[in-house]
Amino acid sequence: MNSANVKQLEQSVQYLKSVGPKRAESFRKIGISTVRDLLFYFPSRHLDRTTVLTASKAFGYIMNGYDGEVTIIAKVTDKERHRYGKKEILKVQFRDSTGFFECVWFQGIKYFYSVFNEGDIFAISSKPEIGKYQKLQFIHPDYDRITAEESNSFLNTGKIIPFYRIPKELRKGYIGDLSLRRIIFLAVENYVDYLEETLPSSIVEQNNLMSLSEAVKNYHFPDNKEKFDKANYRFKFEELFYLEILVALRKYNYKENLPGNKMNIKTNLVSDFLETLPFELTKAQLRVLGEIKNDMLSTKPMNRLLQGDVGCGKTIVSLIAALIAIDNGFQVSLMAPTEILADQHAKNISALMKKLSAIHTEHEIKISLLLGGQKKSEREKKLSKIEIQEADIIIGTHALFEEKVKFNRLGLIIIDEQHRFGVKQRAMLQRKGTTPDVLVMSATPIPRTLSMTVYGDLDLSVIDELPLNRKPVKTVLRNDNKLPAIYKFITDKQKEGIQSFIVYPLVEESEKLELKAATDYYNMLKQTYLKNVIVGLIHGRMKWQEKEEVMLLFYKKEFDVLISTTVIEVGIDIPDANIILINDAHRFGLSQLHQLRGRIGRSDKQAFCILVTKETIAGKQNQKELDLDYLSSTQLEKYKATVRLQTMVNTTDGFKIAEVDLKLRGPGDVFGTKQSGFPELKFVNLTEDQEIISHAKQFAFELIEKDSQLSLPENKSVKNKLVTHYSDNLNYAKIA
Repeated sequence: MNSANVKQLEQSVQYLKSVGPKRAESFRKIGISTVRDLLFYFPSRHLDRTTVLTASKAFGYIMNGYDGEVTIIAKVTDKERHRYGKKEILKVQFRDSTGFFECVWFQGIKYFYSVFNEGDIFAISSKPEIGKYQKLQFIHPDYDRITAEESNSFLNTGKIIPFYRIPKELRKGYIGDLSLRRIIFLAVENYVDYLEETLPSSIVEQNNLMSLSEAVKNYHFPDNKEKFDKANYRFKFEELFYLEILVALRKYNYKENLPGNKMNIKTNLVSDFLETLPFELTKAQLRVLGEIKNDMLSTKPMNRLLQGDVGCGKTIVSLIAALIAIDNGFQVSLMAPTEILADQHAKNISALMKKLSAIHTEHEIKISLLLGGQKKSEREKKLSKIEIQEADIIIGTHALFEEKVKFNRLGLIIIDEQHRFGVKQRAMLQRKGTTPDVLVMSATPIPRTLSMTVYGDLDLSVIDELPLNRKPVKTVLRNDNKLPAIYKFITDKQKEGIQSFIVYPLVEESEKLELKAATDYYNMLKQTYLKNVIVGLIHGRMKWQEKEEVMLLFYKKEFDVLISTTVIEVGIDIPDANIILINDAHRFGLSQLHQLRGRIGRSDKQAFCILVTKETIAGKQNQKELDLDYLSSTQLEKYKATVRLQTMVNTTDGFKIAEVDLKLRGPGDVFGTKQSGFPELKFVNLTEDQEIISHAKQFAFELIEKDSQLSLPENKSVKNKLVTHYSDNLNYAKIA
């Protein structure tokens, strides 16, 4: 690395023209100390002349049926606040050289009134409408203030203007849109050529990537859209390349550098267990079991992700894996995300092991449950048994991570609901054994893009088949006004022995959100619609022992109906619960709705999922309008709740649901990526960039396969960047 270049880039922003000590302090508060930091402070968006129309052209487009977004650059001519009873609205009048239009705000009136001042020039971007008196109108549009000088230059030369996020720290230092653009422009002009390449030259050439300095320049101030797109592609590729390098290193280190615990099928423990089951395993379960067994019998450690929809039989498969480990003298750890699920696992597995002990007398398998809220004396006793290996299967939540938990010979880790835990938690458990085999399970199907990135170090097994006697859950969408009829349906079905869940989004009524609340409706329903059935209540504010007691009573059919919050979302198994009514369903996420629906349909009886919501959403049945391929970004935002609910009605396929969920939620914190041990993605959109992900992964894995130590001269830039920018993430790449 050229030391002269480094010196230039590491100097303080204070010495840039128009900055100085006071403004440098403002920059420092948002993490910009050096010239290099400033060069990588990229625009949040750009305004391209090709998207700009005049007011008259926009009006003509709308009159001719255009239904998309437009941008108009215009000057503020007037603003007025209007009061209609208790409501107030703001109307701001604009004009350009061809005509007038207005923007309307119904919320944040005080703030927006201060933003728009007569004579100021703004770029207004949104989907326009034709209002009263045939006037062009924008409702709550996006906007950016630009100077008269920029406006003229922009319209005459066709330049693309960058817009930067300007936090309050910069505004307090009197750094606004124009001044920040000027400061960054000068930094780019004078220093961008000092940047040294961060990718191997062979990878840059083979992928026809823009050089780093050119990419930085064209991401800030592109000459045209083609150059901006090339810069954007370069940064997406680089971001994914380094993410995949971390994945590849983690996979390589675990598989190649660490000795596995080679196991064998020593006794008839597994075959005896299979004899105790009242059903036969599905073909998918047997296939996956074969993959897991091959891993466990190998000299390399297992690191496998087991995916499958709710109710497909993942737990039985993982339990058979546990028996293989126990047969070889190892302990097994099973980690669940909640106390109530851990408790249910302990009860169910204990019952299965009791049946097994009746025919397999050589080995009594002992189960230990470790939870946070246990009495000290009980906990100490269990810890002692774990340490001297008087416990074979240790079940718990985050309590398993604690230093006091010492395993004697941990050979297999099973993690239930993988997306609830990150790489950090996985690493903490793995360090409690000598390279234990790892099996992580997820009932929330993971889209291909995420399985290639966040879970790319794991080998993948999928159970894509439900037990033969299972009928698909019927899902319907109903208005609030149908609730009396739904309650009658629930009470009628109770006479046939069918139990029901009724789910609410809150524990107690909230003044701010007009959502139904579990406790309030529990009291009301007991006295009215459900007075002839026995009703129970469970919610997240209860201690886990209280939740356990309620679920046990529900399991024993002491309750006909259980009123609940989302505490039942994961893993609760009540065979006779075949109706779930989800209130204010539009307030739940798609994967959450899918998980809730998974609580029913666990027997051979027909199950019903009833989504109840307000009339405007429940009445939206136009399927073409709700197809994601037909919706613009603005429409998608508007109809998100409707798309979620229609998806639930249309399919029970968890993988389809996961893909729609990823599209709706965008590239943010999907499936807990922020706690996964990976850097945050700034350029990549996981819903749109599958091809780049696949491409970057291929090159990253090939590089690590050829040079896992990154010792070759051509990979020096990769090693430097990993150490400089990914040191925390690198710790997780060296897991266990």
